[in-house]
Amino acid sequence: MTQLAKICCLALLAMANPAQAAQTVPVSHEHDGIQVDEVARGFGITWGMVFLPDDSLLFTQRSGKAYLLDLESFLVRPLSGTPEVYAQGQGGLLDVALDPNYGQSGWIYFTYSKIIDGEGATTLARARLRGDRLIDWKDLLVSDSRTAETRHFGSRIAFDGEGHVFFGVGDRGKRDPAQNLNNHIGTILRLRLDGSIPEDNPFLDIANAKPEIWSYGHRNPQGLAYDSKTRRLWSNEHGPRGGDEINLVHKGRNYGWPVISYGKEYWAPLAVGEGTHKSGMEQPVKQYTPSIAPGSLLIYHGEAFPAWRGNLFSGALRLTHLNRVMMSAQGSAIGEERLLESLRERIRALAVDSRGWLYLSTDSGRILRLRPKES
Repeated sequence: MTQLAKICCLALLAMANPAQAAQTVPVSHEHDGIQVDEVARGFGITWGMVFLPDDSLLFTQRSGKAYLLDLESFLVRPLSGTPEVYAQGQGGLLDVALDPNYGQSGWIYFTYSKIIDGEGATTLARARLRGDRLIDWKDLLVSDSRTAETRHFGSRIAFDGEGHVFFGVGDRGKRDPAQNLNNHIGTILRLRLDGSIPEDNPFLDIANAKPEIWSYGHRNPQGLAYDSKTRRLWSNEHGPRGGDEINLVHKGRNYGWPVISYGKEYWAPLAVGEGTHKSGMEQPVKQYTPSIAPGSLLIYHGEAFPAWRGNLFSGALRLTHLNRVMMSAQGSAIGEERLLESLRERIRALAVDSRGWLYLSTDSGRILRLRPKES
């Protein structure tokens, strides 16, 4: 098909159904060396994004839908086979990630809020893609996290490349259960890829503790990323009024919520809990006051932006920018840059393609691409 024919086809599709087609619209901004392209628009809240081996982009909508975006034609195809989700408040269809052995297994992992008795439970599932349909959908763990609240479900997915999958669950608006091991509220969980429980999980021998728990005392993990080069698991999470955190997640550790926090109560300028420090509870590698409201977490190892390698990237929902944190070899935060502030967009999901170009979604329904201008 010629380029002219592609453009005509796109125009006809867009008129028939705007949600099925998108055209690239280059947008320049003030940061030298970066080109911003709009590759899709007109969608709802895109919560998760992942690239397939053919460099097509699979993305989820919190409303419960999933799509494939072809980055040559810029056509967007809806996928069938997604489950019914609890699309209330902050719940819905959440993260998506590929099995590290996707070429052999074909498994795609999802988190979503599952409807149980009118409430939502953060759930890890997996399925395979056949054409435009998700098949073999299976829930691997329906977490013990149901509450009547419609906030703080988490939830991102990460793999360590050694046969384990991690995912986070928020405090579900209830706070205190995040300090109890007898539920999954406020935790990061670790399973084998088939959903079974690893024998070296930290709380297997504690009576009444949930054996899937890897760490606890988290408020609302909105980003999770494993760095295979340093073998470090990173998370970020929302604080209350201030005190968003980046944490280096260690086996069996307590991250303090709601006993310690750098944030304040919403109803008064008072510290949450007992203050910012307590023996036996972990300190964040970095905290943000005022809150930026991180929407994701990505460790950049691409080729396109050499200066960014090894940096942590988060979307910022409240302060509307792309947050870049420079890291030392020892795992300390040594610098920060706030990119794309002029866009004034709530940035939620992040992904990197095979060229090292960075993609981000906005709550206004756009998917944007960052690449060097010379490309």
